[in-house]
Amino acid sequence: MSLRRLARGSQAVEFVLIVVIALALAFGLQAFVVKPYRIPSGSMEPTLAIGQRVLVDRIGNDFFAPSVGDIVVFHPPAGATDQVCGDTHEKPGQACDRPTAQESTQNYIKRVVGGPGDRIKIVNGHVYLNGKRENDKFALLAGCTPSNQDCNYPTPITIPAGYYFMMGDNRDFSDDSRFWGPVPRSWIIGEAFFTYWPPDRIGFL
Repeated sequence: MSLRRLARGSQAVEFVLIVVIALALAFGLQAFVVKPYRIPSGSMEPTLAIGQRVLVDRIGNDFFAPSVGDIVVFHPPAGATDQVCGDTHEKPGQACDRPTAQESTQNYIKRVVGGPGDRIKIVNGHVYLNGKRENDKFALLAGCTPSNQDCNYPTPITIPAGYYFMMGDNRDFSDDSRFWGPVPRSWIIGEAFFTYWPPDRIGFL
């Protein structure tokens, strides 16, 4: 075998190894560090549009607890699509205060509006946290009127230890914790921190 053929064979092996390593790194990054996510609905408009792509920080999720205002991807409780609340004795005028026990395999993306131990109520789509109205600069609040029951849960609930209350920015068109309860810390995948598609919306969230 000539030296030229040996060199070509070596280059081919090197190329294959580079491709394999690059793929391994890409899958490793997606599995353990960052994960891309496509926005499936209009529940986070105007912040995030349908079809927009974001990156989710998975590694930071292991070290830092979510804060009010963070946008996170998580698994909702089983029955969320049918707005099933885990508390079968809900009081009139209050949001769901307990999810079903089982974790769904679906992925949702919402904003954290309350954390462990917080008391929360919702009036005309506005969040009142521990008796104080939150700054709703992110919320569209389209169509949230006093007659809209989904925008009014004036009876406060207390979020259990280790749980987080999630709501979409488009309060009138969001399937969220109001209906199926707060989410355990262990069901949160990570914080959405960057949007990379479409090009005109590239930037940090």
